[in-house]
Amino acid sequence: MNTPLLLTGIGILAVGTFSLRIAGPVLRSRFEIPERIQGLLAAAAIVLLTALVATAALTAGSGSAGIARPAGVLVGGVLAWRKAPFVLIVVAAAATAAGLRLLGVP
Repeated sequence: MNTPLLLTGIGILAVGTFSLRIAGPVLRSRFEIPERIQGLLAAAAIVLLTALVATAALTAGSGSAGIARPAGVLVGGVLAWRKAPFVLIVVAAAATAAGLRLLGVP
C-alpha cells in the first residue's frame, strides 16, 4: 500500500469537503436564488429521496425484496406521515417486516 499517496488523497478530499461546506454560508449573501428555482430544488430533493426509498424498499441485490420489506417501509411511512415518534416508527417498521418473515412471507 502506498501510504503517502493515500494520505494525500484523504487530505485533498478533506479540503474539498470543507470548501464545499463553507461555500454555502460564505456565498449565501452574494447570490439570490429566484423563488421558482428554490421550489424546483425542494421538489427535486423530495423526488430524489422518494427514489432512494423505493429502490431500497423494493429491491435486494439484483432481484425483488419480496413483500415483507415494502410492508415494513409502508408502515413506517404511514406512521411518519401521522407524525409518530421516531422510535415508534423504526420499531413498528422492523416488527412488521420481522413478523411477516416469521409467518413465512418473503
